[in-house]
Amino acid sequence: MKKKNVVFSIVTALMLISCATPKVAYFQNVQPGAAETVSEPMEIRIRPGDKISILVNSKDQLLVNLFNLPVITRQIGMTSNNNTSQGISGYTVNDEGNIDFPVLGNVHVEGMTRAEIAAYIKKELMEKNLVKDPVVTVEFMNLTVSVLGEVAHPGRFSIDKDRLTLLEALSLAGDLTIYGKRDNILVQREENGTKVFYRVNINTGEDLYTSPVYYLQQNDVVYVEPNSVRARQSTVNGNNVRSTSFWISLASLLTTITVLIVK
Repeated sequence: MKKKNVVFSIVTALMLISCATPKVAYFQNVQPGAAETVSEPMEIRIRPGDKISILVNSKDQLLVNLFNLPVITRQIGMTSNNNTSQGISGYTVNDEGNIDFPVLGNVHVEGMTRAEIAAYIKKELMEKNLVKDPVVTVEFMNLTVSVLGEVAHPGRFSIDKDRLTLLEALSLAGDLTIYGKRDNILVQREENGTKVFYRVNINTGEDLYTSPVYYLQQNDVVYVEPNSVRARQSTVNGNNVRSTSFWISLASLLTTITVLIVK
């Protein structure tokens, strides 16, 4: 009887280990009604190589046309002459952080937010008596973040707002799969020409909200590592219930135990 109990205990332990599942809950230490301190909001600031659109509007439409780039018409397909799309031309920030704006000439925009660029252009147009009461709109055109690894839809995603959080980027990628490590998410960021890496644990609200990469910047790369379950599945001899080697090993063990009991 004791031998049978030992066999049962061994088999049960093996099955529990092989069927163990990773923790997938977010914010495990957050209590209802609790308040978490969030890192200082970080807005997207323009860098060399970024592309932006600047649109000037006022009551005098003919006048503001001098300050707006032409609308580009693109042909889509070859089946119909009417199959076209339109888009606004943009300004690409040069290595010195400048754009060449109509009439105003070189305008330094590096390090500025969308709102700051719009306010500066508006001020210059009014102070030089070029446009009366202009409305200036600035939009991002080529700013993106990349999300890779154990997410539902990895890829590169456009930034269309001044503040983009890590959680929002993960949601754009369809959230983590059940095999993604939630306690060790890697974020790569370029700072002063150097690649800097940060680790974030989204299982805890405190670590997430105080992280310097809670607010993402353009060109950030988010990588979700696979957990041990996924890692075992990726190998031919992975020790899990879906692998042939696991069942062969288990059958061999049971055979050995049976022989010992019979003896």
